[in-house]
Amino acid sequence: MQVRCAALLPDGLTMPATARFPLLAYAFACLLGLFALGGYWYGLGQPVVLPDVASATHKLQCASYTPFDKDQSPFDQPFNLRPERMDADLALLATRFECIRTYSVTGLEALPALARKHGLKLMIGAWVNSNPVDTAKEIELLIAEANANPDVVSAVIVGNEALLRKEVTGPQLAKLIKQVKQSVKQPVTYADVWEFWLQHPQIAPEVDFLTIHLLPYWEDEPSNIDAALQHVAQVRQVFGNRFAPKDVMIGETGWPSEGRQRETALPSRVNEARFIRGFVAMAEQEGWHYNLIEAFDQPWKRGSEGAVGGYWGLFDADRQDKNILAGPVSNLPLWPQWLAVGGLVFLGALLPGGRVRSTRAALVLPLLGAVAACSIGTWGELARVTSRSLDEWLWAALLMALNLLVLAHAALSLSARTGWRERAFDALQRRAGWLLAAAGFAGAVMMLGLVFEPRYRSFPSAALLLPALVYLIRPVSAPRREIALLAFIIGAGIAPQLYREGLFNQQAWGWALVSGLLVAALWRSLRVRHS
Repeated sequence: MQVRCAALLPDGLTMPATARFPLLAYAFACLLGLFALGGYWYGLGQPVVLPDVASATHKLQCASYTPFDKDQSPFDQPFNLRPERMDADLALLATRFECIRTYSVTGLEALPALARKHGLKLMIGAWVNSNPVDTAKEIELLIAEANANPDVVSAVIVGNEALLRKEVTGPQLAKLIKQVKQSVKQPVTYADVWEFWLQHPQIAPEVDFLTIHLLPYWEDEPSNIDAALQHVAQVRQVFGNRFAPKDVMIGETGWPSEGRQRETALPSRVNEARFIRGFVAMAEQEGWHYNLIEAFDQPWKRGSEGAVGGYWGLFDADRQDKNILAGPVSNLPLWPQWLAVGGLVFLGALLPGGRVRSTRAALVLPLLGAVAACSIGTWGELARVTSRSLDEWLWAALLMALNLLVLAHAALSLSARTGWRERAFDALQRRAGWLLAAAGFAGAVMMLGLVFEPRYRSFPSAALLLPALVYLIRPVSAPRREIALLAFIIGAGIAPQLYREGLFNQQAWGWALVSGLLVAALWRSLRVRHS
């Protein structure tokens, strides 16, 4: 008789009758792997219930709006905004907000009429930059739109973070603000990160109210989610006291739902919802004026800000509600799909094995499949939210292929190989050193990026966990000089990247752990004799 993992394994995956391993124990190993896989993805996607802050009868104040579809950006030539997109967007936003804030007037000439149609107020902004001709056109159009739509335009904003970008000086900006104040009846303001109001005191006297940006994730000393609201409250109190009796509007505040951790500031949908809902409750209790950033995810921002730049929206780029304002919120709404993918990877790990070689192999193979299913799926999800260009998608695909080849090699090494399995194992075994070298090369490249230019880079731990574990446990012969160099680069980068990220960054520690495992696997390969 043959022992099988009944109902869980394909008929081809069997153990010989001589194996001293009871059916129950082998089935338990399979079930343990499946439960671990299911628990992992369910744990990531489990919805969290928080107090709602928006409803059909309670609208929030204002949200930043840019009318780009997910395939558009402000750098497109020609600049083509779709009125039907703006109409649908404003119809959606009118169910949640009383007003929207814009950052430019160019191309948005249809917006006031649409806002009027949907019962929304507008805070319109002119984009001020280092080009005086472009700035003059924006200012002229801003004045015209404000005067033509006094029933809709509630305030005008002369520039956004122009001092931060060092595109204008304080005196130049003050002159522009005076020009606009003399030409419109609405209140006039300027918007920038709060520190730049303190660095340029000549601006405050010129505006009717201050518009400050408070983004705890992007602070020089990032706040974790628990301290973020306290930080916002402290800065708002300082400004309220210092610039009284002028009002202070929090013109941008929010939290990213995806992207890399900065010190203790961890992006996630649940954290975004916790921040936004907590902020709105505090702001309404204190009587603050506020604007949330932002209405919709903007994929184009990933090009300049890394993955995190594209995920500040209350709705995603497809205009689907992320449940940031109301309802249960999940960090990974796609977890059932990734669980299905993981199940395929798990079964794919068992199929190449065929007959397992030993009792130990019977235990190890299902657990290996579970680890592979979790790490490969995690890397797939990370690639989905971070990849910005064709070369990044290609890099992600190559690392995915590397993981699948390593998994096949490991699964075949545990099998009682005959026929095609023997031939496949021999082919992979001859190239195993290069698989390890490829993992080492990828690790070295990503480590250098995280040490020297980390701000917009995500931590790729999941991409290299499987190769590190497999070749640490089962060393293979590899090119010695190259392996030694790669091990040195990765190992030398562990401490500096932890220092840069802070000792409380869990993602940095995860990368340090995987890097350490990979270094150990690389060094172990140096002790394997070349055949």
